[in-house]
Amino acid sequence: MQLDPNLFVASQRTAIAGSAWPTDAPHAFHLLAKPSGSTCNIDCSYCFFLSKEALYPDQRQHMSDGTLETYIRQLLESHQAPKVQVAWQGGEPTLMQLAFFQRAVELVERHRRPGQIVEHSIQTNGTLLDDDWCRFFKQHRFLVGLSVDGPRQLHDHYRVDRLGRGTFSRVLQGWRHLRQHGVEFNILCTVHAANQQHGRAVYRFLRDELDARWIQFIPIVERIDTRVMSTDDQDQHLPSTKTRPLYTQSGNLVTRRSVDPAQYGQFLVDVFEEWVRNDVGRVFVQQFDVALEACFGRHLLCVHAPECGYGPALEYNGDLYCCDHYVEPNYLLGNIPIHRT
Repeated sequence: MQLDPNLFVASQRTAIAGSAWPTDAPHAFHLLAKPSGSTCNIDCSYCFFLSKEALYPDQRQHMSDGTLETYIRQLLESHQAPKVQVAWQGGEPTLMQLAFFQRAVELVERHRRPGQIVEHSIQTNGTLLDDDWCRFFKQHRFLVGLSVDGPRQLHDHYRVDRLGRGTFSRVLQGWRHLRQHGVEFNILCTVHAANQQHGRAVYRFLRDELDARWIQFIPIVERIDTRVMSTDDQDQHLPSTKTRPLYTQSGNLVTRRSVDPAQYGQFLVDVFEEWVRNDVGRVFVQQFDVALEACFGRHLLCVHAPECGYGPALEYNGDLYCCDHYVEPNYLLGNIPIHRT
């Protein structure tokens, strides 16, 4: 999702008068909340987060109303900046049903301070979107991140359902609903072994066919050891009947699905050459924007920042981890207390 330009300005740390904020607390941060945990209605081969179900075995991954209110209240209280982003991710967050997000918006209005500006966003695979969802998004000005890996044959290579069927047609139907209701959206496209040689084709498809005006390209790099390499990485698609080992940021090997480092660079070069000749000021590609910003000391993407820690992740039960990519036991920060009235 696109980050607000004010999120990573380290110099702005002045606490509100009379508050209990530590003097070195960030004035703002970007937290990803996962109300359905790792639960998803599709089975993308490269999805590291599906394995996080191993952290909470035999538990229904569904954020309770008490945890929801505690999260919203604490998120708003913790921001010293006037603008707050309420961002939802998964798993697949739309599995929580529309009423959950209606309640979330209601709680935001109840707990936000006078003058506090709240922006809503959600990252989705798009397969469950319909008119009701998109009317709601439009009414409350949600920014919707839609996951698309390019044209059908490239998208469907790894983004499959639990029966191994491609999801492109269902995603495209969700995109049509977004367009029909005038919902603001951007595209999250992963770059992997299947599409790494098709930078121009992917970019042109997203620009011309989906009318995307903001795109981010995320490299798939699955770190593994020899034990995992000997099992999961032998098949193009990980069978849904097989238990995924808990993925952690460890190992000195990568899967065959992972993007080749040189090819990822070439992918971005190919996209850049198309973009710089035709689309400057019209289409915004995250990697190019943040690289330029970094030249001026503004770090809008965590991997470019001098230090990390401004992008924590909240699980459905209130467990807080230091990063979306480090939802694993060694990086558990704690659990937000449950608010009861």
